[in-house]
Parts: sequence; structure tokens; C-alpha cells
Amino acid sequence: MEGVLSVILILIVLEVILSADNALILGVLVQKLPAPLRRKALFYGILGAYVLRGLALLFAALVIKLWWVQALGAAYLLHIALKHFLKPEEGHAPPPMEVSAAQFWKVVAQVELMDLAFAVDSVLVAVALSDKLWVIYTGVFLGILALRMLASLVVTLLDLYPRFKHLAYVVVGLAGVKLALGAWDKVAKEVLHRPELALGLDKEAFSLFILAVLLLGSLWATRKPATA
Repeated sequence: MEGVLSVILILIVLEVILSADNALILGVLVQKLPAPLRRKALFYGILGAYVLRGLALLFAALVIKLWWVQALGAAYLLHIALKHFLKPEEGHAPPPMEVSAAQFWKVVAQVELMDLAFAVDSVLVAVALSDKLWVIYTGVFLGILALRMLASLVVTLLDLYPRFKHLAYVVVGLAGVKLALGAWDKVAKEVLHRPELALGLDKEAFSLFILAVLLLGSLWATRKPATA
């Protein structure tokens, strides 16, 4: 039993580390909404994440081949990151006071797309650690809950510290790069059948790099500006 508990704990920690950028991305996405709707969007997001991760784990052999999902997610993340820095007048606009139902569900759909894109790597890590399905589900699902709590914290930081938004979009861009490189490795190995073309991305190391950027950048973003 102790071994099972240790595997669950490791899965929770890895889920948080490997998808810390996911939590930040969710915070950035829902910040487009008025404050009363953000929590609702994250609630629907967590329901969708449980369903998507559950199905992804159940059909793991199929999901890990969905390189195009990662490519689509990468393209979207790189798009919104570049849009923030190249068109600051649009990227820095305050959220509207009201949004239509269509706009709200559009944000929820974007959240679910990101959940699916990051689920591919999550499944690979989970099935590598255990062959017991209930152990995998427990660790991954608790990790998702922790991520949603982090996403709520991200929204608060984005509201309190304006500079945190710049850091957020840097991490969004890096997450897009991570998904793009992962998708390319899958294409090289499974579509082109040219494994020598794969870059051999170490996802864990890259995720730790993103986490370090986030932690160090947070110190800068939340530091009070020097007064004359």
C-alpha cells in the first residue's frame, strides 16, 4: 500500500510540474471574462479536464499518437503570445463588463483545447509509472484539482500585478514551443518513420526550465517598483 501511495504522490507532483504552464495558460484565458464568470469557466474547465484525461487514459495507445492535437495547441499558444507582444494595445485591453453566452463558451472551448493538448504528455508520464488504472486515475485527477487551484491564483496575480501578464505570455509562448517540439518528434517517428529527425525533447527538463522561468519571473513581476 505504501508503494501505491508513493506512486500517487509522484503522479500528483509530476502533473503539477509538467503542467504548471497549463495552469498559467488557463488563468490567461479566463481573464478575458468578467470576474464573476471566471470561476464558472474554470469549473467547466475542470469538468472537461476530468472527462478528457479519463478518456485519454482509457485510450492511451491511441491518444499518444495525436500529434496534430499538440500541433494545434502549439499554434494557438504561439499566436496569443505573439499577439500580446506585437499588438500591446489589444493584448492589454481590460476584460469587458459583460459577454455573450457565445463568447463565454468560446473561452471554455479554448480551455478544453489546452486540456486535451496537455493530456497527451500527461498520459505518457502516467502509464510509465504504473500499470494500475485506479492508481493512475487517482494521481492524475488529484493533480488536475491542484492545477485548477493554481489557475485561480494566477488570475488573482494577473489582476494585482500588471507586470505578471508579460511573464504569463512568455510562459505561454514557451509552452507553445514545448508542444510544437513534442508534436514534431511524434511526426518524425510515427508519420515520417524517420526517428533520426526527432529532436529527442526531454519534456521533464523543459518543463522544469519553464517552471524556473515562472518562479524567477514572479519575483520580478511582484516586486514593488523602486521609488525615487
